[in-house]
Amino acid sequence: MKRKIPYRYRVIIFLFFLTLITYLDRICIGLVSLRMRSEFHLNNTQWGWVLGAFALAYALFEIPSALLGDRIGQRAVFMRIVLWWSLFTVLTGATTGLVSLIAVRFLFGIGESGAYPNSSGAISRWLPANETARGISWLSIGANSGAAIAPLIVIPIAVAYGWRATFIVNGFIGLLWVLLCFLWFRNHPSEMKGITNEERDFIEANRRFSKDHEKFSFKTALKKKSLWALAISFFCSQWANYFFVSWMPTYLQKGRNFSENNMKMATSYLFIVGIIAALSSGLVSDRLVKKRGLWFGRRFIAMLSFGIMGILFIVTGITTNNTLVIISLITAHFFYASNVITFFSSCVDIGGNKAALVAGIMNFFGQLGAFFMAIMFGKIVDVTNNFSAPLYAIAGVLFAGGLLWLFIDPSKKLIAE
Repeated sequence: MKRKIPYRYRVIIFLFFLTLITYLDRICIGLVSLRMRSEFHLNNTQWGWVLGAFALAYALFEIPSALLGDRIGQRAVFMRIVLWWSLFTVLTGATTGLVSLIAVRFLFGIGESGAYPNSSGAISRWLPANETARGISWLSIGANSGAAIAPLIVIPIAVAYGWRATFIVNGFIGLLWVLLCFLWFRNHPSEMKGITNEERDFIEANRRFSKDHEKFSFKTALKKKSLWALAISFFCSQWANYFFVSWMPTYLQKGRNFSENNMKMATSYLFIVGIIAALSSGLVSDRLVKKRGLWFGRRFIAMLSFGIMGILFIVTGITTNNTLVIISLITAHFFYASNVITFFSSCVDIGGNKAALVAGIMNFFGQLGAFFMAIMFGKIVDVTNNFSAPLYAIAGVLFAGGLLWLFIDPSKKLIAE
């Protein structure tokens, strides 16, 4: 008899495609940045504000979206998120200049806010505790898969039909996912048709989510140094991430004189390696936690990843060898992809029923980091006329992010059970 895939793993596949589409949309603007900037006559500082508008809106609406998911369930919030961002992805292709571009990207950021926190919330409901990092890893695999295939789709469309067409195509892809969400996905195993009683009981007995809805006190939570350190450390990590997904294509073409085709392949390779990192680190993290405990397992991976990323950004800035630039950036992204799993796994570890909200608080700070990095990068380049200068600032922020893990203890829940 053919064995069926457990329903909890089908949910993970479903979330995999959510993050794939998210990053397919998110990285699109970076890939066609030179074409857009040429048409609208934008300098680096102005382009930084375009990129920052998305991150700022994402930050401001992250916590409300997470709260809504914890209150009414992730299913409805997922559909709102993807419908909204699909609309404003399409409208990005209709912009006419700096003002309309900033406005549309800000509204796009409002729409996409809450995707990751609510995915974390779904994992807390659908997976047993010992599969947390593996579940989170598939979110990262989806994000890296979307970013890896984006250059192979976006650049050919831009060459053949212009940059505006790329946003129209990407916008309509999300509608298919919304239809599947409406027809199939449910917030809890007990609501899912077709799941076996055995699997439902196993999940509900071992997951971090509990049906005893304890009251979440912001006042109490904000007194926890682990939450503050986790949030500020994630702020630091997003300086690296937002470089990879927004400024790196420009850096390679303008700062390193890559052709558009070479940039396309380098970007794709970087995120393919991210897929490998996400596949391996989820298993490694769960095994390390099982052997050495949450305190050591999460902290070791995070601090190691931050340190190596910081060193590699310095190497990228110093070297004149473009081959070494690509090796350094790809390796740095390998450790970023490993690190982000540690962050969102820790949200589930300490958040329990409120995993989505904890992830929302953390990602609020993360997107503020992305906002400041986007503005800082363009401004420093315009002031110094050097695309490598901002990389040293990113490295310094990454080192600080690693040190903050000395104050994070994922073994202590925000609300004692």
